[in-house]
Amino acid sequence: MAKKKIPKTNAARILDRLGISYELLTYPVDESDLSAAHVAEVTGIPLERIYKTLVVRGDRTGVFMAVIPGACELDLKAAAATSGNKRAEMVHLKEVFDLTGYVRGGCSPLGAKKPYPVCCDESILQHDSICVSAGRRGEQLALAPCELVRAANATTAKLVR
Repeated sequence: MAKKKIPKTNAARILDRLGISYELLTYPVDESDLSAAHVAEVTGIPLERIYKTLVVRGDRTGVFMAVIPGACELDLKAAAATSGNKRAEMVHLKEVFDLTGYVRGGCSPLGAKKPYPVCCDESILQHDSICVSAGRRGEQLALAPCELVRAANATTAKLVR
């Protein structure tokens, strides 16, 4: 029986174009639980290696993405300072798709409609490999954190409480 081929997401195509190696991991989606903890549970990947991408708006620079550990909460003051803003707030869920082309539970730091600035929590550099959304619910990209930083042209700083 032939193995079903999964169409590549924009994020995966960006990594391919840059020659960055990654592994595409798929898992069953539970629409009632889109949390990073659930992703860790169904994939067997330790939660500290699952990173979530949040869409944030700064008062000066506009929209940017914050990549933080799945079990943590974004420190909006730290995110604002890191991104050159005085204040920052989470983008309302209703706006996320129109801004990025991604839905909740499938937001990737790569391949959004526009190339938004990306800030990663500094903890990302403590791991040999991390997972971020591939840009579709039920798909994760496993890759070296330094390669994600390179692909997203990201900055790193302390972003969580």
